[in-house]
Amino acid sequence: MVKRILITDDALFMRVTLKNILTQNGFEVVGEASNGREAVELYEQLKPDVVFMDITMPEMDGLAALKTIRAKDPNAYVVMCTAMGQKQIVLEAIQYGAKDFIVKPFQPERIVEAVRKAA
Repeated sequence: MVKRILITDDALFMRVTLKNILTQNGFEVVGEASNGREAVELYEQLKPDVVFMDITMPEMDGLAALKTIRAKDPNAYVVMCTAMGQKQIVLEAIQYGAKDFIVKPFQPERIVEAVRKAA
């Protein structure tokens, strides 16, 4: 089953990198957001199976977007993307309902594993 994925990151380079990894592994990227507010709007429109969510972003950060999405859809499958050294934030994200987290720079096999866990 092809997983429909929404990518959220304020860095275009990170979105492109993640999209390439996902599409090369047979997943469908249905949308891209550059901040948490866009992610919330696109989540409601697109109803993706998985959301990759950066933590640090302008306008609305990843934690706020995670909380908003999970409040509207308790079954939302959100994978947080974090830089090294953000362990406390990762713990908070898990408390708010994040299903998994991946560390930048992205390892392709870890990305694929995170999506397959959603099955």
